Amino acid sequence: MELTGLTRAAAATVTPPAPRRGWGELRFAPSLLPQGRRRKVVVVAAISEEVPRLAASPSSGIKGGGAGERRPAPEKVALRAALTVRRKQKEDIKEAVAGHLDALWDMVGRNVVLELISTKIHPRTKKPMQSGRVSIKDWCQKRGAKGDHVVYTAEFTVDADFGEPGAIAVANRHNREFFLESIVVEGGGLPCGPVHFACNSWVQSTRELPTKRVFFSNKPYLPSETPPGLRELREKELKDLRGDGTGVRKLSDRIYDYATYNDLGNPDKGKEFIRPILGGEKIPYPRRCRTGRPPTDTNMLAESRVEKPHPIYVPRDEAFEELKQGAFSSGRLRAVLHTLIPSLIASISAETHNFQAFHHIDNLYKEGLRLKLGLQEHLFQKIPLVQKIQESSEGMLRYDTPSILSKDKFAWLRDDEFARQAVAGINPVNIERLQVFPPVSKLDPAIYGPPESSITETHIAGHLNGLTVQQAMDEAKLFIVDYHDAYLPFLDRINAIDGRKAYATRTIFFLTEAGTLKPIAIELSLPPAKPGEPRPSKVLTPPYDATSNWLWMLAKAHVSSNDAGVHQLVNHWLRTHATMEPFILAAHRHMSAMHPIFKLLHPHMRYTLEINALARQSLINADGVIESCFTPGPVSGEISAAYYRNHWRGVAVEDATQPHGVRLLIEDYPYANDGLLLWSAIRSWVESYVQLYYPDAGTVQCDLELQGWYHESIHVGHGDLRHAPWWPPLSTPADLASILTTLVWLASAQHAALNFGQYPLGGYVPNRPPLMRRLLPDLERDAAEYAAFLADPHRFFLNAMPGVLEATKFMAVVDTLSTHSPDEEYLGEGRDEGGVPWTADEAAVAAHGMFAADVRRAEETIERRNADHGRKNRCGAGVLPYELLAPSSPPGVTCRGVPNSISI
Repeated sequence: MELTGLTRAAAATVTPPAPRRGWGELRFAPSLLPQGRRRKVVVVAAISEEVPRLAASPSSGIKGGGAGERRPAPEKVALRAALTVRRKQKEDIKEAVAGHLDALWDMVGRNVVLELISTKIHPRTKKPMQSGRVSIKDWCQKRGAKGDHVVYTAEFTVDADFGEPGAIAVANRHNREFFLESIVVEGGGLPCGPVHFACNSWVQSTRELPTKRVFFSNKPYLPSETPPGLRELREKELKDLRGDGTGVRKLSDRIYDYATYNDLGNPDKGKEFIRPILGGEKIPYPRRCRTGRPPTDTNMLAESRVEKPHPIYVPRDEAFEELKQGAFSSGRLRAVLHTLIPSLIASISAETHNFQAFHHIDNLYKEGLRLKLGLQEHLFQKIPLVQKIQESSEGMLRYDTPSILSKDKFAWLRDDEFARQAVAGINPVNIERLQVFPPVSKLDPAIYGPPESSITETHIAGHLNGLTVQQAMDEAKLFIVDYHDAYLPFLDRINAIDGRKAYATRTIFFLTEAGTLKPIAIELSLPPAKPGEPRPSKVLTPPYDATSNWLWMLAKAHVSSNDAGVHQLVNHWLRTHATMEPFILAAHRHMSAMHPIFKLLHPHMRYTLEINALARQSLINADGVIESCFTPGPVSGEISAAYYRNHWRGVAVEDATQPHGVRLLIEDYPYANDGLLLWSAIRSWVESYVQLYYPDAGTVQCDLELQGWYHESIHVGHGDLRHAPWWPPLSTPADLASILTTLVWLASAQHAALNFGQYPLGGYVPNRPPLMRRLLPDLERDAAEYAAFLADPHRFFLNAMPGVLEATKFMAVVDTLSTHSPDEEYLGEGRDEGGVPWTADEAAVAAHGMFAADVRRAEETIERRNADHGRKNRCGAGVLPYELLAPSSPPGVTCRGVPNSISI
């Protein structure tokens, strides 16, 4: 018998015919029918639960009723599921053919099959109550539908006491994966109203992954509150995501596991490509996502590499979506073109290896390649490929003018601008209060010589507005950016590299009455010739004549180069990208998608594993972009690892009378001023959210998923430092809120402040050279070089900067890294996922709405501050406004915008 016509409009209770005496009419579930007949039954009923029990009873009657009395069959309700599938905007021929084949397969029964799973368990079997399996019925018909999204439907019939659907199982019997954005289940029989499933996941073919995918509704549950029908599924899903730690990962896998950074080098390529393993007792470092690739041929401890353009493994749902991939690929193409042309030109003409004048650097912006370096026409005749690339690429080969030049082309030459960038630049996190004078090194004096700095009171006394050094320190007027200990152990190796020269630098700043900083001393140190001997060291102070002015400019350039390396290797890569990855891996391994804390963290984990994998592939690897473009070169990873044990020391003191509980020692500190606004908003939001689920310490301590996440994040993901005393405990709701606030801050505001200004503020190489190629001229060391410096200091300065190839490669890469993609999700924006609410908890939605309002108010405050002429570090003649922590942004290179996650 076939019953039809149960559509959404008729989604109401189905009542069986009036009972007759005897057992009554039996209707069989599809699973009980012969295989050939299953597709003929659309609406069926299961045999009453009482029948098997009563049939086995020795009694000939029915208990609870008269002898021979028939119990009515259970009532039925019809439910309808609407599935939103996101299509690719662009399909290649192979994908188009596969799509047509899937449509054909669908017609002959190899389709997408769904099954609802109740939050209840069956009272007899003690297993989750499940609907019958149904197929999406309009896949084939909608194959040609236009649009990025297609909505498919499926209809279920379940017992009236089925309860609330808590999960849905999806089996994709097509040949290729599809991206399932969301599912909404509705019908008159649902006591809770429509049930939403925010899926946002690739569903693999059963040929690739035989098991069914399970998606949970958007209703949050702590582990102890998991409905009986979902407990087993919750545990199984987490077990599947953890994997068993073996095997090579396929691109279609969804397995989250840990490995050391043992894939940065390529020993099979040559000894110059060998790099130490980061992670382990010898070189502590965070863990990254395991891929399971086989070892190299020449080193069993090193993992073999996957080189571009081949993809590197991340769990399938962590990969870039199409819009993001398109934006990233476009940026990478620009980078290739920007690098290719100078490389070709430099290979033909040695004269173009260095910039010959400042206007040659200026010509890189907004002009065609022929004008960029002042090259002669005959060079282009030798490389017709360049002509063709020029003609076909149009604007792709042009560099935009960095923001740092937009308001005052010569600002970078001034000391006040050099100092301003310490609190409002790309790397505004390393300045700290000077409390000991002279500064003292923590390095072993038996190896690196006496620990005291060469800077004396005599050097700086004339720049303290009449204060003594001690008075200036007591009044919090002296600050320092100290890279001495970070660089000194590596300088011998760095300076042995052809075309690389560096010092270990210290810079002391004085806080003026106007609230601005001014540099008053720069120390440039080299390692001692022999262990324990005094270090060769230069101390420079603000200039007093032409020669000292050029030397001061070179000293500031070396400080900026040190700063660029620490920014990229430590504050940006290590302390945001690499630090977050273990917490993301552990979250997927230990917290169910139903867990309220997973729901809180989810938008702050987006794309991070993918961008980190791409970084291992081409940015931080041996001879990658970082090594090629930054002073530390092949010791970059070791410098990053050496910093791993240290912590940023800030320039704030606790003060309960201040709006955010701290008092800034530098009042006009744009990064810190704006950062406190966002920190406060994040903290309030997280505290409100945590209170919804954790009323006391007991609920935190008894949450096994939560405790498993945090324990593994520390003891495995950051296992090399697991015994460090500074890890915060996780025992109370306040502990939890503090940890989560820090993680959300790192993933959003901290990363944004360090990333999206890289090209706007660092794209003009003389302002912030990523590497230096010459030490300061020294009459005693090299008289001829010193004479050349005196004769043409302009040329000496440019020749100390990166060459044409290094500069253009660096500019191309940081341009890509500074770009917001069109699908960026920003802090405080709406959180609905795939058109459905991110949570069914209305109190959580309301709390997030208050957070969004706080973020909007913060943005308005930032706008007012940028127009306040009393804030001289962000407002004034030729001064750039500080917008890196302004939350919103359009796509592109904007020098503003705070995405939720580390996505570039």
